[in-house]
Amino acid sequence: MIHIYVSPSCSSCRKVKQWFDDQNIPYKTTNIFSSDFTEEDIRTLITKSENGTDDIISPRSKIVQENNIDFDEMKISELVRFIKANPSVLKRPIIVDDRRLQVGYNEDEISAFIPLARRYADMVCANCGNCELCVSEQKN
Repeated sequence: MIHIYVSPSCSSCRKVKQWFDDQNIPYKTTNIFSSDFTEEDIRTLITKSENGTDDIISPRSKIVQENNIDFDEMKISELVRFIKANPSVLKRPIIVDDRRLQVGYNEDEISAFIPLARRYADMVCANCGNCELCVSEQKN
């Protein structure tokens, strides 16, 4: 299942959700400012992040700049507690599935979340014009 971490006022978050809706791909959302956003969610984000905190935390965040925070010096448990207490430091939206994490709305990169079978069908059937049940025909 795809999980999208969002904030209510984020236009990129709305774009991502609309993209998944348009693709008929199910997803779950969690507002990072709600009590539903758990320490386990944060651990998942950290674990799936290829470049550590650089992928998910905004260095331009006011709290990071004002306090000159060095995330590399924090223990994981400290980092998790910090993010839980200050979710605004997270970049958003953050899209996660079983294998990958993507931050932000990038139309080219987000297509990696289309199920493999559908991507294959789209590739094979896109120009055939012979199959009435083709996924590409159903989109039109």
